[in-house]
Amino acid sequence: MAADKTNGTGIYAEGLLPSGVRSRFVDGINGLRMHVLEAGYDGRSRPGILLLHGFPELAYSWRNVMVPLAEAGFHVFAPDQRGYGRTTGWDGDYDGDLASFRRLNIVRDALGLVFALGHQSVTAVVGHDFGSPIAAWCAVIRPDVFQSVALMSAPFSGTPSLPSGTANGPTQPAASSGPSLFDQLAALRRPRKHYQRYYTTREADNNMRSAPQGIHAFLRAYYHYKSADWAGNRPFRLAARTATEMAKMPTYYIMDLADGMAETVAKHMPSEEEIAANSWLPDAELRVYSEEFARTGFQGGLNWYRSGSIGAAEQQLFAGRTIDQPSIFISGASDWGSYQSPGALERMQDTACTDMRGVYMVDGAGHWVQQEQPEQTGRLLIDFLGAL
Repeated sequence: MAADKTNGTGIYAEGLLPSGVRSRFVDGINGLRMHVLEAGYDGRSRPGILLLHGFPELAYSWRNVMVPLAEAGFHVFAPDQRGYGRTTGWDGDYDGDLASFRRLNIVRDALGLVFALGHQSVTAVVGHDFGSPIAAWCAVIRPDVFQSVALMSAPFSGTPSLPSGTANGPTQPAASSGPSLFDQLAALRRPRKHYQRYYTTREADNNMRSAPQGIHAFLRAYYHYKSADWAGNRPFRLAARTATEMAKMPTYYIMDLADGMAETVAKHMPSEEEIAANSWLPDAELRVYSEEFARTGFQGGLNWYRSGSIGAAEQQLFAGRTIDQPSIFISGASDWGSYQSPGALERMQDTACTDMRGVYMVDGAGHWVQQEQPEQTGRLLIDFLGAL
């Protein structure tokens, strides 16, 4: 069943969610009215689990792991995050309130939801894609509230560092940086650009929202291209963050310079037979995404990519802090997300997380691991939580 077209800001229509998962709203969350999916809400006192989605996703992305987690004894909740879906109160204008999308303010959103639902702490915060660094920052900033952390598809390479031991030494001249990675990519024989830089541009939202192939076909191709269904996803570690190394990744990460994302993924549109055979994201479920993003656009999510420099200074308050709670990393074996930032996976394991309980690359999954392989993802989470 598709989302309720007559009231796009109401709760989901009956039958849209798995049995045991409900759609609701929670008001007064850091200026937001949050749309939340919830399982394990039977009134008993249950430990909480917070699930944070990425781009271009929704709380709906967690639909198939919520019931198993609830059956394991948890109160499970997943919001449409700031900028997404049926959550309201955010500024979707390209020239609007960009500061509200900075990392630490998104953590305030998460913290407010936890408290509003009656918890003083949660057993785990789980984040996928762009939700992964938010989950990591939740763990860094409030270890008393977020007692463990599961990161998915995007390794957390750590908190910022500050210059040390400089007070009595000679002033060091600024290092010559040379051409940026973005300049180097543009100068390749086949000119390229980084998708994160593209996502900061004014034209990105309209290119995807008004894709020539239609937003539903755009999202079908986008999800397909980054999944294990696309045979070209065979990721490996890159030697360095250089243009020639980065250009080895698929074009959904290192795009052709002249293309928008709509044109990029259109070249990899699955066939009708492939679409019909897709069991992890059948067309009716994909339509939940396409109808929501057709209504809201993508600018809210894109603003997360644009706000990094705005919040960088306040993140230095946590310079040198590590994630000392139990942690786990889960990704698809066919997911380039684990390797798109060379060295990040290693820094996460070696320094950023001091109690890493496991790194799992799930067979049969690309970037959308909790959707492509929900049973295996749920089992890994339940085993991790059960051992705490």
